[in-house]
Amino acid sequence: MAAEPVTERGAEAAPRVASRLESVVVHPAGAVCVRRARCVLPTRPPSPPGAGVRVLVEGLPVTVHGHSLRGRVVSGPPGLRVTDVRVARAAGPRPDGELPRLRLAWEEARDRVDGLRSRRDGLRTEIAEVAALRAVPPQPRRGDPPRRAPVESLLALADFLDGRLALLHERLRSAEEELRDAEHEADVLSVRLEGVSSALSTGRTRESVTAVLTLAGGAGGGTGGGDTDDGGQEGAETEVEVEVEVEYRVPGATWSPVYRLRLGGTGTAPGGTLVLRACVAQRTGEDWAGVRLGLSTADLLRPAGVPRLRSLRIGRRQEEPEARGWREPPPGLDELFSGYDAAAAPDPRTRSRPAAAGAAGGAGAARGAGGAAPSPRTGSAAMPVAAPLAGAVPPPPPPGAAAGAPAPAAAPGAAHTAGTAEFGFAGYGAAQAPAAVAGGPVPPRAAPPPGPSTDMLDYSRLELAGPEDPVRRGRLRPAPDGTGAGDAGRRRPAEAVARQGRPSHTVDVRRSAGSFHHRYDTAAPVDVAADGAWHTVPVCDVPVEAVPEYVCVPSVDETVYGTVLLANTSHHALLAGPVDVTVGDEFVLTAPLPTLAPGERRRVGIGAVESVRAARRTHLRESTAGLRGGTTVLDHTVEVELANRLPHRVVVEVRERVPVSTEKEVRIEEHRAAPPWTAPTGPLDDAGSGDAGGPVRGARIWRVELDPGHTTVLRGGYEIRIPAGRALVGGNRRG
Repeated sequence: MAAEPVTERGAEAAPRVASRLESVVVHPAGAVCVRRARCVLPTRPPSPPGAGVRVLVEGLPVTVHGHSLRGRVVSGPPGLRVTDVRVARAAGPRPDGELPRLRLAWEEARDRVDGLRSRRDGLRTEIAEVAALRAVPPQPRRGDPPRRAPVESLLALADFLDGRLALLHERLRSAEEELRDAEHEADVLSVRLEGVSSALSTGRTRESVTAVLTLAGGAGGGTGGGDTDDGGQEGAETEVEVEVEVEYRVPGATWSPVYRLRLGGTGTAPGGTLVLRACVAQRTGEDWAGVRLGLSTADLLRPAGVPRLRSLRIGRRQEEPEARGWREPPPGLDELFSGYDAAAAPDPRTRSRPAAAGAAGGAGAARGAGGAAPSPRTGSAAMPVAAPLAGAVPPPPPPGAAAGAPAPAAAPGAAHTAGTAEFGFAGYGAAQAPAAVAGGPVPPRAAPPPGPSTDMLDYSRLELAGPEDPVRRGRLRPAPDGTGAGDAGRRRPAEAVARQGRPSHTVDVRRSAGSFHHRYDTAAPVDVAADGAWHTVPVCDVPVEAVPEYVCVPSVDETVYGTVLLANTSHHALLAGPVDVTVGDEFVLTAPLPTLAPGERRRVGIGAVESVRAARRTHLRESTAGLRGGTTVLDHTVEVELANRLPHRVVVEVRERVPVSTEKEVRIEEHRAAPPWTAPTGPLDDAGSGDAGGPVRGARIWRVELDPGHTTVLRGGYEIRIPAGRALVGGNRRG
C-alpha cells in the first residue's frame, strides 16, 4: 500500500523529489548521512497564508532514526528556510514478480524442507504402527478343547512385517538423505540471502521512508509571491528551483584504521610511505556509491553540549522563580465537541467519559476554572490543575490565570494524580496530600511549580488530539515516535555489524583516541556496499619519517630484530591499528602500530633478521683485594660479536645491562667499553614487538654501523666488590 501524499488544506499535493547521497561520516557505532535534492516550487502564496510548502524527499533507508532528521536550504530564494522536518513511512505487499530470484529460491527450498520433514515424520509413524502389529488369538470359550496354533499364519504375518518394515526403512533412509540435502541447500541460500546488500529489498513487504520538509520564509515558501513578472499581471505563477539538504543518523556502521608502510628496496635509507586505510563495514540499508566518506572517533550517543554550571551564592535563601509563559485554555473547549457527542452512537460509557475526565481535572481546566494551557512559545500541552483534598490549602493559581477564577471541583487524590500524569505533569497533585498523624491534620507542603514533562518539550512530536479521544481532545499530546517493535526489528540486524570480528591487532578507535576525538576524510569518493562485510578504502597518505634499525638484546636472546623508528610528522594523530610492512614490492609482515601523536616517535618491530647474527661470550675472574684480602672482586667481561651478511650497511643497537647495587658495602665499577657504550636517556621499548616499555636501571647501549660482509666485536664489563665474608644471592659466579 503506497503512502498517501502529504497535502495541506487548500493546497496541492506535496511534490516528491528524488535525492542523492552526498556524504557519510562513519562513527564507531553508526553513521551520519547527508542527502541532497532539487525541487521546483511555485512562488505564489500558499493557502492559508504563512503555512509553508511541503516537499517529500525520497530515498531514506528504513533504519533511519526519525528524531535525528535535520534539514536546511542549500540554494534558493533569500530568506527561505526549513521550518519543520518529519519522517513518513509506508509499506505494502510485493508481488512475486518483483522478488529477486534468490529470495524465491530460498522460499522454495524452505517449502521443500517442510514437505520432506512431514514425509519423514509420517514414515516414522507408519513404521511404529507396523512394528506394533501382533497376532492376537481368539478368546477360547468355556469347555472347548485347546486350539492348534496356526504356525503357517504366524510365519506369514512375520514375513509380511519383515518385508513391510524393510520397505519402510528404505523409504525413511531415502527421505532422510533428501531432507539432509535440502536443509544444506536451504542453509546455503539463507547465508547468501543474508550476504546480499541490505539496500536491495528481499522481503515480501515493500517499505519506503520519506523526509517531509516544510519550507517557508522566501519566495518558494509562499511569502513573497506577489511579484508581477508576466506582463505586469499580478498573480502570475512562476517557479523557482530550490536545493535542500537532509541529514540523518543510521545504525549499522563501524570502522577501524589499518595502515600500509612501504620501505625502500634496501631498507636502509631513511624515509618511507605510510598510507592510512580504513576497514569499513555497514548494513544501513543503502549502498554508499561515490560518496565523500569521513571517519570519526566520536560517540554518537554521547552528549556533546556544554554543561550549565549553576552559581552558588552565600546569603539569605531566595525563592525559586515562578513558572512563566502559562495561560488559560480557550473557554468552552468541552462544549466544542458537544455536537460530535450528540451525533455519536448512544453508548453510556462513551457519554460518561467526558464527565470522568472533567472530574480528573481536565474538564475543570477546559472551562478556565483554574487550568493552564501552554503558550505557543513553550509548545507544552494544556495543563489541568488537580483539585486539593478536603482540609488542604488550595494551591495558588498558575501565573497568568484570570483573577477571581473559581477553584476546580474537589476530586479524589488518585483521580487528580492520574489526571496530571495523563497530560505529562507528575508530582503536582501528590505533593498537596496531607499526612494523617495523631493530633490533627498537618498542613501540606508547598507544591512545586508545574512544569511540562520531557515528552511535552519535544515540540516536533506534539499533535492536537481529535474528538475520538474524549480525555485529551482539543489538547496537545506527544505523537508516536516510531521506535516500536517494528523499528527495533529493522535496526537489530544493522546494529550487529559493530559486534562482528575485526582484523588482528585492531584496537577500538574510542580507546586509542583517548580524551580527544579525531576525524579523517577520504581524498576521493568511495563505494561501500551495505552487505555487512569489511571493505578496505584508502583514506590519505601520512607524512612520516621511517628510519630502519636493528635491535639485539644478547643477554636474553641472541636474535637480531629489524625495527623501524617511525616519527609522525603530520598534523593529526595516528590511531593504533595493524600496519602491513613491505620492503620494495615484497610483503614482510603485519605488525601492531601504536597510537602516535603529532611529532611523536615510536619503534615498530618488523620481525627477526637471519642475515645479521650476534654471539655473546662472558668471562668471570674472581680475586681478592684490600688489606689481608678482605674484599672479593668479581671481574665480568662481556664480548658481543656481530656479523652482517646483508648486501647493505646496517645500524645495530646492542643492549646490555650493568648490575645496580642497593647495599653500601657492595660496589660496582664499570670497565671502559670498546667501542664506548651509553646509558639510555628514556624508556626502552620492546625490540621484538615495538611495544612501549619503561626505564631500565643499569641499561647500556651500543650503536654500531656494519658494512656489508663485515664482523666486529664489542667489549665491555664491570667489577663487583663485596666483603670477603659475604656472598651474592644465588652464588658469586651468578652475579
